[in-house]
Amino acid sequence: MNVLNYINGTLRPAVSGKAIDNYNPSIGAVYGTLPDSDSEDVQLAIEAAEAAFESWSKMPMETRFDWLMKIANEIELQKEEFILAESIDNGKPTWLASMSDIPRAVSNIKFFAAAQMNFPSESHHTPGQGINYTLRKPLGVVGCISPWNLPLYLFTWKIAPALAAGNTVVAKPSEITPVTAFLLTKICEKINFPKGVLNVVHGLGPKVGQPIVESKRIKAVAFTGGTQTGRIINKVCAEQFKKVSLELGGKNPNIIFDDVNIDEVIETTVKSSFNNQGQICLCGSRIFIHKNIYETFKVRFVERIQKLQIGDPLTDVNIGAVVSASHLEKILGYIELAKQEGGTILTGGKRFVPEGRCESGYFIEPTIIEGLDYQCRVNQEEIFGPVVTLTPFETEEEVIMMANSTLFGLACSIWTKDIERGHRMAEAIESGIIWVNSWMVRDLRTPFGGMKESGIGREGGFEAMRFFTEPKNVFVKY
Repeated sequence: MNVLNYINGTLRPAVSGKAIDNYNPSIGAVYGTLPDSDSEDVQLAIEAAEAAFESWSKMPMETRFDWLMKIANEIELQKEEFILAESIDNGKPTWLASMSDIPRAVSNIKFFAAAQMNFPSESHHTPGQGINYTLRKPLGVVGCISPWNLPLYLFTWKIAPALAAGNTVVAKPSEITPVTAFLLTKICEKINFPKGVLNVVHGLGPKVGQPIVESKRIKAVAFTGGTQTGRIINKVCAEQFKKVSLELGGKNPNIIFDDVNIDEVIETTVKSSFNNQGQICLCGSRIFIHKNIYETFKVRFVERIQKLQIGDPLTDVNIGAVVSASHLEKILGYIELAKQEGGTILTGGKRFVPEGRCESGYFIEPTIIEGLDYQCRVNQEEIFGPVVTLTPFETEEEVIMMANSTLFGLACSIWTKDIERGHRMAEAIESGIIWVNSWMVRDLRTPFGGMKESGIGREGGFEAMRFFTEPKNVFVKY
């Protein structure tokens, strides 16, 4: 599939006419192209967004609701095409795109379409003087940059609240997985979505993302991706006093006490470790198990993982391909590093070669490693693949210390039947999201984001609406 930019309501190639190859990770071959855009395309998108801002921001919220719902409804009508496209473009199994990615993208748009209708203003009585009230106005043109691991899911997570709040958008999807964002823009063209309100520019980070971030005409930047890129974006935005939201890396702990139902924990831990080939920022890659059940858990967990089916994501498998050849090499490099750091590979640890059409694809066996020090690089750095480590612990204090030892603080799962301990641990763990006896239970009304180098700010619910608006206080004297 040959992807096009969407600027001022029109699908078009890059101004330069250049294109980039797009790879299908499950077969390791080119299957389409995307525009090799640059700052010229970005400037055209910004100009279109600026021209559309006044009419879109002043549009009745009911009308904005209707437009966003039209997009969501069209995605639902074309869901099979979106599911297949997400699987081919990303390498994830079709069942995962069907259960998670595409339904969640629809939910994102519907949720924020409704949220702007229920976003409260604030008023405060000042006794004897008058009344203060707070207006929240859209910012203007905003930049939204989304990653490759959950392509449409996280693309809509950014553009939906921005548009709902009355902003116009210049968006950059990942150049590694551009297709479902392109399909969404085809819907916009089909329904005659207002021109210039949403603009999508495809291409490489330095040539597209950087001009978006650096433009003084962009009033805010919402970014999800790697911590190093986030650090660069933060510096640029700080110099311009520009609002920025950064959802970055994670090295999430999964803490299992000895009073749990091991069968239940193992089933959820299979998902929290290896869903989407471990390419979810919320995956629990460091598994801490109480010493009393460590050996039992280890044996049964390894047995369970060895039963997972790896292969063609268009078939009934548990594990698909990782997203690219370079990411495959990165993950394999960390597995080799684990061996150098004294780790023992309990299962996996190698590239997997399926039979048939996917024999050149980017597959890795789900990998479990034990025997590593909690401070080693493999336990401190984000791998973002199907690799987890097992570490025993004895006390709450010890596991809190190990869990909090990384520079990241995104998410954590705590498994215990002791509710008081669950609350204590939730308060002590340095993570923006805590799940007790669960994983990946998301309510779109709640704030989403991390501490430390996992990011700045929060997304979701009214937190996202606040980010994409500017508060203005008004006082009226009696």
